[in-house]
Amino acid sequence: MVEMPSTLPAAPPASRAMRMLPLLVIACAAASFFAFGLHRYLSFDVLRDSRAVLLDLVARHGVIAPLLFIFAYVIVTAASLPGASIMTLTGGFLFGTLVGGIYTVIGATFGAIALFLAARTALGDALRAKAGGALARLEAGFRENAFNYLIVLRLIPIFPFFVVNLAAAFLGTPLLQFVTATFIGIIPATMIYSSVGSGLGAVFDSGATPNLGIIFSWPVLGPLIGLALLALLPIAYKRLKRGA
Repeated sequence: MVEMPSTLPAAPPASRAMRMLPLLVIACAAASFFAFGLHRYLSFDVLRDSRAVLLDLVARHGVIAPLLFIFAYVIVTAASLPGASIMTLTGGFLFGTLVGGIYTVIGATFGAIALFLAARTALGDALRAKAGGALARLEAGFRENAFNYLIVLRLIPIFPFFVVNLAAAFLGTPLLQFVTATFIGIIPATMIYSSVGSGLGAVFDSGATPNLGIIFSWPVLGPLIGLALLALLPIAYKRLKRGA
């Protein structure tokens, strides 16, 4: 009888390199962003000084402007670049609260998907192999209620957006649940910031700066916490039912 090997053979170097390629592309994009000084353009001052030019571009390029905005948001999110808040404000300023918020949600969701898939492809298997049973148990518990957990993490910005994307990838979250929870969960906060952005014209004229901490004020944070608690109810019910 031929004895089967207890472990699968290691992936060839070429295969490992291919798996790392998407993550390397994202890392290169992030490095280039800072190397060329593009981070200086994602600021409130630049938005204020360029508002006339941007509004003119949107007026003259009705279809291309939203596509460029969404594409830029995908890049910012996928590469985990700073400036997502400014981008969301810009969307509200250029396109209005509802339309700008929709463009932002689309861009942020696709950017999150790109990072999620790149991290899961490049590092997911290696991390599981090194972590062993501990990660397997955590992964099983998370996957059972992945949608609800992700909704909570998206509604309440306890952790940075990219950290949630990476954690979901490492814990084996199904893609459909990741996409759905991300899309739904970021809508409330996005619309709040987009609404602030839509009023930037008056803020610019008064010489003031927008209150980006509005998301952490109780009139706003309270309802978000309430929605998060509702998302946790199914998990609590399952645990109570098991303990009964």
